[in-house]
Amino acid sequence: MATISRKAQQMPASAIRKLVPYADAAKSAGIKVYHLNVGAPDIKSPDCALDAVRNLNLHHVSYTNSAGLIELRRGMVGKYYKKVGIELDESEIIMCVAGSEAVNLAIQITCDEGDELLVVEPYYTNYNTMCFQNGVSLKAVPTDIRHNFDIPDASVFEKYISPKTKAILISNPCNPSGKLFTKEAVLALGEICKKHDLFLISDEVYREFCYTDEPHFSAMNIPGLEENVILVDSVSKRYNLCGARIGCIASHNKEVMKAAMKYAQARLCPPVFGQYAALGALDTPQSYFDETREEYIRRRNYAVERLNSMEGVFTPMPLGAFYTVAELPVDSSEAFCKWMLTDFRLDAQTTMTTPAASFYKTPGKGLNQVRIAYVLEVPELRKALDVFEAGLKAYPGRTI
Repeated sequence: MATISRKAQQMPASAIRKLVPYADAAKSAGIKVYHLNVGAPDIKSPDCALDAVRNLNLHHVSYTNSAGLIELRRGMVGKYYKKVGIELDESEIIMCVAGSEAVNLAIQITCDEGDELLVVEPYYTNYNTMCFQNGVSLKAVPTDIRHNFDIPDASVFEKYISPKTKAILISNPCNPSGKLFTKEAVLALGEICKKHDLFLISDEVYREFCYTDEPHFSAMNIPGLEENVILVDSVSKRYNLCGARIGCIASHNKEVMKAAMKYAQARLCPPVFGQYAALGALDTPQSYFDETREEYIRRRNYAVERLNSMEGVFTPMPLGAFYTVAELPVDSSEAFCKWMLTDFRLDAQTTMTTPAASFYKTPGKGLNQVRIAYVLEVPELRKALDVFEAGLKAYPGRTI
């Protein structure tokens, strides 16, 4: 019998989605599942984005330019990035099949097989998956949940750099921890990249979700690092258009963008309807972002206060994105998350969260932690956490 490749056999499963079959089985049995496992917000997409698709009068859905619709690229440069203080030319941006493709392209462009990519842990688990796909070794600089996932200073950070290190990849604000890199932290990373001649890949898809008075500082604005920075971005979170699957890669480095175009041509073009939705979304009023930000602050404050009130549970206060990592009094967070879906019911309800171990590279880290996405409005979030707390008290592997 024909067998699949070793690479396919060894491909890591998504920590975020691998428990979905258990959730589906629970739903099929009539159980309501509260989803705190995935960053899929319940907030309405902007009307201008939806209307842009509804009002299309296309008689033929054809390919666009491999770099994306020219009017979308011009709009991103002039109507969005300029507004947030990032200066780009339309030749310095290529639309992608979501931010995921943009990250994958950045890894392929900066690293050969056998090279190393440096991240700060906990990190978005698919970074590891993409490194595996490309034969790149992911190395992680550890942080500590009990110290708010603070970024180590340069002297510690540099210990993880080797001759094989080609790039540093950050998520700012961070998925899964909600960590926000301060301007000082971003500038410090820039100095490390200058010193060691590394690329800095900056995943900024959660830029709008910063909960401090200081504005988000983009790696694109690090002085003297223009040729080394690659920006990864997406419309998924900013405009609540996760299913549109539109993102972009941007850089002032002409060789990077020339290479990105070759990859873009190989996959022909991004989704056409998603591009038109993204184009329409550029007219989203500032009030939409302000209201969304305030809504997430309400959700965050409730989730963090409620989690920390539970016996044996600890989570720091996230300053960005819409996730928090919580430490639980359990023997195994993966076993607990699965048990919640297969065994635990409270009034025909259960809650789904994501085990956090695969957000770490350091052996043994995250085994008793979960990532919680506070993407439900507070009344629903309250119900979800009621069920979560009841399950935590009833779990057979509870450690206190």
